[in-house]
Amino acid sequence: MSSGLKYLPSYFDRAAQEALITAIEAAVAQAPFYTPVMPRSGRPFTVRMSNLGQLGWVSDRDGYRYQAQHPETGEPWPEIPDQVLALWRKVADYPHDPEACLVNHYREGAKLGLHRDEDEKDFAAPVVSISLGDTAIFRIGGTERSGKTETLKLSSGDVLVLGGASRLRYHGIDRVLSGTSTLLKQGGRLNLTLRRVTKP
Repeated sequence: MSSGLKYLPSYFDRAAQEALITAIEAAVAQAPFYTPVMPRSGRPFTVRMSNLGQLGWVSDRDGYRYQAQHPETGEPWPEIPDQVLALWRKVADYPHDPEACLVNHYREGAKLGLHRDEDEKDFAAPVVSISLGDTAIFRIGGTERSGKTETLKLSSGDVLVLGGASRLRYHGIDRVLSGTSTLLKQGGRLNLTLRRVTKP
């Protein structure tokens, strides 16, 4: 795989996945999922979102940004769970903890177009992603939007690290394969994306 791209299949076993879901459900009770919109068009995303950590990524008519409060409740984001921080410290190869953990909830029909994570100030830190629930078809290209792409199936418990030369590669979710996991009672997929936002 390309330099800086690490795919760690089945990193979390079923028991660890269930523990993660319990922690996320408690956090989302404090910071409910909401539907962001695109800055220019106002078109709603097909995924619902929440955040954990000091900062949360949001998208609305004013643009993309990180902020310390939930855009609808005005409350601070809940803390990132210990088991998620432990993953970062093991795989990120970066001396400081993440400040943001974006939680994306994919229901049937949800997808995420090709994009790259570039609203952060320190690209030396990787993006670390955890997949939970139904399998997703993940698409990844190069550092130009029009470049060649390839796909990878991300199953429940898988971890993906985009660092080094892969940090600014375009990526997205083509679709979620409904019914491929029994982890979530209502089905669907949760994706946790860990990011360092500011330079230490």
